[in-house]
Amino acid sequence: ERKEKERKLSREMAEKATRELEKMQLQEKAEVKYKEWLKKKRAEEAEKKKKEKEKEKEREAELQEKKARSEKVFKEWLHNARNKPRPALNGYGFSHGNSPGLYFCCTYIVT
Repeated sequence: ERKEKERKLSREMAEKATRELEKMQLQEKAEVKYKEWLKKKRAEEAEKKKKEKEKEKEREAELQEKKARSEKVFKEWLHNARNKPRPALNGYGFSHGNSPGLYFCCTYIVT
């Protein structure tokens, strides 16, 4: 009876030890998987930041190019505007450069 109790107790201790060992192994596996996941996640975040920086650089390059084109077109327009003939301000000797047609505005009187 005593030997049986000792065997039973030793068997229970062995089972308990194996359960503890399995539990520790599971925790180690979980920790390893978590570290792999964390490493993967950080790599993805780094890749995402890298892509965002590249997109930002592209946007800035496009803005610079657009600004340069705008300045070039404006300078061309300014150069051409200086060379264009300007309309006479007071054409035909009349005020405001308008021709009155047949009658002068002050000569028409209603009676």
